[in-house]
Amino acid sequence: MNVLFLSPHFPPNFKHFVFALRDAGAKVLGLGDAPPHDVSDDLKAALTEYVCVPDMYNRYDAMKGAIADLAKRHGRIDRIDSQNEHWLEHEARLRDEMDIWGQRIADVKRNRRKLGMKDFFREAGVPVAPAEMVVSREQCRAFANHWGFPLILKPDVGVGASGAQRVDNLQQLERALETVPPGTVIEKFVRGRIVTFDGLADRDCRPIFWTSHVYSAGIMEIVSQRLTFHYYNYREIPPLLEQHGRRIVQRFCLRERFFHIEFFETEVGKYHALEINVRPPGGYSMDMMNYSADVDLYKVWARLVVHNENELKFERKYHVAHVGRRDEARYKLSHEQVIKDLPVKFVHHPHMPPLWRPVMGDSVYLIGDPKLETLKRGIEMVEETAG
Repeated sequence: MNVLFLSPHFPPNFKHFVFALRDAGAKVLGLGDAPPHDVSDDLKAALTEYVCVPDMYNRYDAMKGAIADLAKRHGRIDRIDSQNEHWLEHEARLRDEMDIWGQRIADVKRNRRKLGMKDFFREAGVPVAPAEMVVSREQCRAFANHWGFPLILKPDVGVGASGAQRVDNLQQLERALETVPPGTVIEKFVRGRIVTFDGLADRDCRPIFWTSHVYSAGIMEIVSQRLTFHYYNYREIPPLLEQHGRRIVQRFCLRERFFHIEFFETEVGKYHALEINVRPPGGYSMDMMNYSADVDLYKVWARLVVHNENELKFERKYHVAHVGRRDEARYKLSHEQVIKDLPVKFVHHPHMPPLWRPVMGDSVYLIGDPKLETLKRGIEMVEETAG
């Protein structure tokens, strides 16, 4: 099997997908925007060939030409993937044009549009916040009069909270509507904490690994207010949350895909679906999921792709948290004290790429423990500021 992996060098932990594909018996071809000398030796060794296209995003023709040359040298491409939100549309377009198995453009358009998601959430029997495409000022005023403030204005197609803004009254709404671009959605603001249903689905749209994370704050607030941010997984997932998540995976018919579904928990045990991302959750969440259940999801995915192996027995042994810090803050515990003095089972301190820092933190600690109370104490100690 020939697998083309786009951007194999970034995110930095995703090179493990390449290693796992090679170990599963695939021939892995890499195409990225990094010059070859910036690709690590271990990654280059795992790739049968690596080709650099400096501007992959804007030079689709150059990327397609490079892939055609790879296919001439190595044979038909059987899979194209990156596991990266940034390249989902490029992957789908390439699959359409080259008749390659996997998500196509029609799937991606449905999976990335906020309003399209809501239709499928409703069909899966999951509550959602009311929303409409912005058409006119009069329509938006009528929406506000019906649903009340606060409201959210956000792109119908976008990643996370990028481009989203909250409006709390009619005056703010009028000002915001002066500059919103076409393709903006107006949505009722839902109060609640963000929880997720994350995992990997097989070729029959059946989750073979699943978990759930709890966020300390919403992404929009984290970025705009430079908040510290943490999130951690449940060892036992609330039954209704898991039921909603499974129904959504089935309704979107996710095949051989990771998924990251966000919900608002409006009160204990009640959920509104927020959005779906057809890729792994961000940051070092892949590694957190591996630590939590003592599994290797890079290898599980690779063996699913190459051999259609879809059985995985696992137990969530640990609560694992991502805890971010901000460079401008002074903390009670030094880095050395965090590493050696936390009362948790383990601590890791991975490198935080600059692109991730506005949301994830300028530096990060991954900490784990079987007991949630102990983990929460560890989170508090990492986040506690000096004086």
